[in-house]
Amino acid sequence: MLKDLDAQDLRLIGLLRENARMSVAQLAKQLKVSRGTVQNRIDRLIADNVLLGFTVRTTPEAAAHRVRAIMSIAVEGDRIEGDRSDAILRTLRGYPEVQALYTTNGRWDIVAEIGTDSLETFDAVLRRIRSIKGVANSETSLLLSTQKL
Repeated sequence: MLKDLDAQDLRLIGLLRENARMSVAQLAKQLKVSRGTVQNRIDRLIADNVLLGFTVRTTPEAAAHRVRAIMSIAVEGDRIEGDRSDAILRTLRGYPEVQALYTTNGRWDIVAEIGTDSLETFDAVLRRIRSIKGVANSETSLLLSTQKL
């Protein structure tokens, strides 16, 4: 998959990151290839799960979740034992404010992306997460700005 990406694929992905609404004709002109070549590459990248979708980026003011944060979570007990982490992950998946979850190595076991509409709701979500059985410690950082890729 990823190892099979050539320079043209990487340029195409870069252009789509910049503007996912760019037409196949515009992409072909930028890449100096035919529209058919661009369409075939896009289709292959989708089929190979390299391109997972096309999305809209909004300004923070336009986003429903105006308070955004990354929460790093340490799980109690032996890090090798996955049952406790799995139970915490299952619980977190049920929270609509949790937008993404990652397992990590190092000091923290789980990283959660959180989005809420207010600081009051954000505070309540943090308290709920910290009270989950098996959560030993956490550290949260508010996301202040988003930098374009």
